[in-house]
Amino acid sequence: MADPHGMAPLEPGGLTSADGRPPGQAPARRGPGGKLGLALKLGVFVFLAIVGLMIFPPLMYFAADYVVAAALGSFAAAAVANALVLRIYERGRLAGIGMQWNTASMRNVLAGILGGGGAAALMLGIPILAGAARFTADPEYVPTFGAFIFVTVVLLFGAVGEEMLFRGYAFQILLRELGPFATILPISVLFGLAHSSNLHATPLAIVNTVGWGIILGVAFLRSGDLWFPIGLHFGWNWILPVFGVNLSGHTMKVAGYTMQWELGDIWSGGAYGPEGGFLTTFILFALAAYLWKAPIEGQTPFLARSRRET
Repeated sequence: MADPHGMAPLEPGGLTSADGRPPGQAPARRGPGGKLGLALKLGVFVFLAIVGLMIFPPLMYFAADYVVAAALGSFAAAAVANALVLRIYERGRLAGIGMQWNTASMRNVLAGILGGGGAAALMLGIPILAGAARFTADPEYVPTFGAFIFVTVVLLFGAVGEEMLFRGYAFQILLRELGPFATILPISVLFGLAHSSNLHATPLAIVNTVGWGIILGVAFLRSGDLWFPIGLHFGWNWILPVFGVNLSGHTMKVAGYTMQWELGDIWSGGAYGPEGGFLTTFILFALAAYLWKAPIEGQTPFLARSRRET
């Protein structure tokens, strides 16, 4: 069971089978233990992820533009890397990284979408209401329902892929062995640096992305599954193009308008989008408060349990 604040437990219990495993999870095979074993597992995961990122996105460039190929390719690389290491070291399936689907998962992903989307809408809505930004028609783009659905699906796959890469197997075994602080902060820094090659990236954009990584890491700790961070990630990413602003340096046209700012780039984020400005910095504090109040249902994080309990 979750504690009164909703924090997911790090011990057997909750939605698990009689022997402490998630429903359908095969008996755990932990593989080599100790620091050497941990390094081996991390090394194999990182190797598989890098190889996947070298293979899948380029293959998709032939059929899609850069943003679509990157999102779908990252998803494929993350899914394959996680599935293989789970099979090799845990005798498990992809659901073992917190991807199991049940009523709690549905509740958590909806809470995440509400939080992430609500935070983005609040961040962009206040400047509009204050007269610091306005919508301007985009005569070069005619919105269609098909394009709206397509962008939505791409953003969903992108969010799931990034969460599996940065909050999946490697994150969770580090959490199990090293604890929250020694795991969440370093992985969040890597998450931020991974966005440093995006178009128009700035130091503030990277700092904000590191902050987002901390939010998403704590979200996993709170819910015990990947669905809550996936919801937060997707909700935020989806609202930004709907408002007609760039997303992490990329323009994804969904509506027939763009958002024009009367504020300087230090606030609006400039060509990178709002994630490169101080508005995002401030809204991250609101999101941090939301994490502790969100109506989520804590699940047992299978891979994050301490070794002595498995």
